[in-house]
Amino acid sequence: MLINERTRDFIRQHENDDVRRLALQGAKDPEVDLMVALQQIAGRQTARRKLPSWAAVDGLFYPPHLNMEQCSSEQTARYKASLLKGGQRYVDLTGGFGVDFYWMSQGFQHRFYVERDEALCAIAEHNFRLLGLPCSICCCNTATYLTEMEHADVVFLDPARRDEKGARTFGIEDCTPNVLELLPLLRMKADTIVLKLSPMLDWRKAVSDLQCVSEVHIVSVDNECKELLLILKNEQREQLRLVCVNNDSVFEIVRPPRTASPLPTDYEFAPYGLKTLPSDADANLFLYEPNASIMKAGCFDALEERYLVKQISQNSHLFLSADKISQFPGRAFQIIATSSMNKKELKPALANISQANIAVRNFPLTAQQLRQKMKLRDGGDVYIFATTTADGGHKLFICRKIG
Repeated sequence: MLINERTRDFIRQHENDDVRRLALQGAKDPEVDLMVALQQIAGRQTARRKLPSWAAVDGLFYPPHLNMEQCSSEQTARYKASLLKGGQRYVDLTGGFGVDFYWMSQGFQHRFYVERDEALCAIAEHNFRLLGLPCSICCCNTATYLTEMEHADVVFLDPARRDEKGARTFGIEDCTPNVLELLPLLRMKADTIVLKLSPMLDWRKAVSDLQCVSEVHIVSVDNECKELLLILKNEQREQLRLVCVNNDSVFEIVRPPRTASPLPTDYEFAPYGLKTLPSDADANLFLYEPNASIMKAGCFDALEERYLVKQISQNSHLFLSADKISQFPGRAFQIIATSSMNKKELKPALANISQANIAVRNFPLTAQQLRQKMKLRDGGDVYIFATTTADGGHKLFICRKIG
């Protein structure tokens, strides 16, 4: 963590500069450790975006780029901390840069950071001292430490999702450490286990593999799915709590979500009695697109039950309602027209529209192909959703965003 004063001055002078350009220019002062300086400048710039509270603390040491990109954001770390009630002993068995550890351990009297990488341990010790977080730091293999550790209220793991060659892995059994192998010992050593996994993982398979999952949290930031969190408890569970989070929006169900059943071809759009989809603007229909966490969860039947909306078709994952729903967990649009792909119907529907944002769901064309076919520029305040309806027809929903 030792940085000479010339290097510190270089970092301060260039803290807002482009790191790649600085690397090409080099440092004129031979006493400047350019590699360390570039790492710290890049780290601070990333921290301003991901970790604003830490970025405001002078003197923190930042790890290499990969560690900075892989670490949790302050927003997601705070969310994980909100799930814990505190207690006596908190153990993070995969400490890393320490972002999750810093926030999640706050409510505990004794905090234990475990990490096998000596450099990360040194960085954590330096940073936690500046951040005023008393804790015990152990540079140790996860399995070795777990075997010898005392019983803990909460144990946290964020297994590395890259193999020995650096390639990404997603399955629980392919991560390091292998939580499936450690699970019996983890359950003996902790009351609660919090497991952070790749958002690409099939959460249903993870629940099936681990058996003792009581809660699943799918966490998105600005409609981008960031984390899959599983909370495992030793007590018998009767129901699974599924929580879909996107910024301040929280959608929760306390049962395993069912797969939405197919809609019949001539389904009635209850309770509004619409047998078919109108092609005029007078129908005053609204279209709803669930946020990324709900799309990942697949709890579409729960959306229908709670908000009295109806899927356009089983695989569209777009919903219709005659009501404007202010609290819907996702984006809301008012439909101004609908159209098939028939040219005679499509031309009047697109009258006076020269540009639009286009999305396709269960549709034979890509968004770019559809844009070229309709000869529309990208952008503007019109949104076109192209999908396949329950009767197998191809339909365009031309909308404007609301809310």
